[in-house]
Amino acid sequence: MGSARTKAIGAALVLAAAGGVAAWQLLPLGEGGHGAIRVGTTDAVSALDPAGAYDAGSWALYSNVFQSLLTIKPGSDTPVPDAASSCAFVGQKLTTYRCDLRSDLAFGDGGRPVTAEDVKFSFDRIKQINSDQGPAPLFNTLESVKAEGRTVTFNLTAPDATFPFKIATGAASIVDKDRYPAKALRADGKADGTGPFLLTGYKAGKTAELKPNPAYHGQAKPAKTAVTVRYYKDSAQLDQAWRDHQIEVAHRDMPPTVLAGLNPGLKDTRYQTSGGTETRHIVFNVRPGSAVQKPAVRQAMAAALDRSKIAADVYKGTVTPLYSLVPAGIAGHSTPFFDTYPAPNGTVARKLLSDAGIATPVSVTLGVNTRGANLAEAEEIKRQLESTGLFQLNVKPVEVWGDFQKAYAAGEFDAYTIGWIADFPDADNFLAPLVGKDSSMNNGFSDKTVEDLITRTQSFQDRGEASNDFHELQRVVSQQIPLLPIWQKKDYVLSREAVSGLQYLSDGTGVWRLWELDWL
Repeated sequence: MGSARTKAIGAALVLAAAGGVAAWQLLPLGEGGHGAIRVGTTDAVSALDPAGAYDAGSWALYSNVFQSLLTIKPGSDTPVPDAASSCAFVGQKLTTYRCDLRSDLAFGDGGRPVTAEDVKFSFDRIKQINSDQGPAPLFNTLESVKAEGRTVTFNLTAPDATFPFKIATGAASIVDKDRYPAKALRADGKADGTGPFLLTGYKAGKTAELKPNPAYHGQAKPAKTAVTVRYYKDSAQLDQAWRDHQIEVAHRDMPPTVLAGLNPGLKDTRYQTSGGTETRHIVFNVRPGSAVQKPAVRQAMAAALDRSKIAADVYKGTVTPLYSLVPAGIAGHSTPFFDTYPAPNGTVARKLLSDAGIATPVSVTLGVNTRGANLAEAEEIKRQLESTGLFQLNVKPVEVWGDFQKAYAAGEFDAYTIGWIADFPDADNFLAPLVGKDSSMNNGFSDKTVEDLITRTQSFQDRGEASNDFHELQRVVSQQIPLLPIWQKKDYVLSREAVSGLQYLSDGTGVWRLWELDWL
């Protein structure tokens, strides 16, 4: 992904955020580095195989190792060709989409040329494998893929104006049909793609070693410097690694107290804030037998939740209370949860349960992955709900991200907390994958009205025309509450002064532009 930039000589420009206002600040250059740039994160990689993961940590790595037909440039909201030379809908019905593949792509370091059959194979296996943790729900409108020469044609079951966005994500990563199984996930701990980097080493939960791919051709600029990604179990470990100078870049997520204390006067520290569309929710397991199966229980929890206190006490003001599935800043945003539950109210919650004939206290198991401030957040939710006398929460922490995914997919919790980062900047991506049929949330929710509205919103090529349906869809969800929004937040990146490119690394869309990093 290319973008305009100026190389600083003798000084470096960095975009810093102070008091919520962005400003350019002149900082001295570092002494110049050598070797791999070390990047730390608490995001976990659940699978190296793109057919088996639908999470931020995995997709961050995919965006560097693999290519998709399209991509989205930094700060843009329009897909542009990457592995493709061109893509477009055929006709006006928005049910056929066609791409022509570039002719200069090769797997690995100048290995086998990429073919249209590889592209078809990559999509077919996602649907065939249909992993519980995979991206199949994102391609709910994809019926079939045809490869002919260097042309790939996608046939859709219904009009889907968002399809170009979907094939610009990590879900659409192109893999080598000779090295990936058609009906199972690849399990040898390797990844072969055509991205800006080659994955030369990987230790699950510890490190990913990346070196520039000399055979790369695409929208991004060629990578100049090797990168070592270091994975940490929690924010405290990431913060300690930063303090001990074990990493040069820190991203997702430093402790809230550290983020709240960022200021231009910090020594050897640059920071960048961007985006603001990462969201977090309580997801309810609505399957039969769950303690929250009845809508009244979920509505009572919504009535009692104090988002502002979570934002202030747990996150030190680094997040903003959210009252909608679609966050502020995305077209189609509304505030239906605030309209219905404008302030925490235990009396309203008690009446909802009483009118439904539900005995109290309601015992609820709340699952939580221990990354970042998640456990402190869960404990605050427990405190708030139990203080009403209406609920008894059993918080179940799970340390390993993959284990947590399997547990909530299997319905082991009545509810669980989870974050969401947009795959692409459209309201559809905050709705269809979360509340659509067979959603990635794996919570058993399905509703015909919701499905009909999702289908309608996807049929508008002019996305502004979908606004009314987006608002209605969010209103319907706020009544049934298959999930409850908690907050939205900005994206924070920290780097040492000797490293350039942090302002391009992430813009809150889930793309990790490690190729933008370099030594000054």
